[in-house]
Amino acid sequence: MITQSHALSRGRRWGVLFDVDGTLVDSSYIHTLAWWQAFRQHQHDVPMAAIHRCVGMGGARLVDTLLPAGRNREADAEILTSHAAVFAQSWPSLRPFDGAKELLAQCHAGGLAIALASSARRQDLAANRRALGADSFIHAATSADDAKASKPAPDILVAALEAVGVLTADSVYVGDAVWDMQAAAALGIPAIGVTCGGTSAAELRDAGAAEVYEGPRDILDNLQASAIGRLLAPADA
Repeated sequence: MITQSHALSRGRRWGVLFDVDGTLVDSSYIHTLAWWQAFRQHQHDVPMAAIHRCVGMGGARLVDTLLPAGRNREADAEILTSHAAVFAQSWPSLRPFDGAKELLAQCHAGGLAIALASSARRQDLAANRRALGADSFIHAATSADDAKASKPAPDILVAALEAVGVLTADSVYVGDAVWDMQAAAALGIPAIGVTCGGTSAAELRDAGAAEVYEGPRDILDNLQASAIGRLLAPADA
């Protein structure tokens, strides 16, 4: 068991930022299907593979990336609404990945500040948090509503860091998408990639991941040797 004393030193605070969809909760492919259905409802045929590669961006950025530049953009808001409605039907089916709650608990036990940094809508983030059942280990959570620009822009990560009072140099970010890795790289935050969201280890490393694991359980099993473990025993503690 990790003790709390290692993560707090002379008032300095270390922390871990976590993406949620595809990282802690098994929802990436549910989002993919919801987007596919939303596009179909508005007469757009977009391959699921292309959609999946964009999951992790904010909704508006995803739509703009996947649809032709010359489209009628007035319909974009309706597509976003359709996706929200379809995805909401799956809220009761959301499940955390194996080890997700335990990983948050271990980080919390070590005295690390824990923030969720998600591009999801606030309502969807709330549904994910209910599925996780780990609110007692989470100090703050930011969503698409807390940032002007979504991933790969780093705005959501900045908001999460500010919410828990942690400096970029004292943090690690965990995510499953290329966009997560790019957002962390923009701030110089070491990023841990997980492949459980459907992105390969090679793609995550190419996007800037310092380490790659299969999922929360794999990180937990290797916690001491991971970038999170190094936060728990900083050199100047």
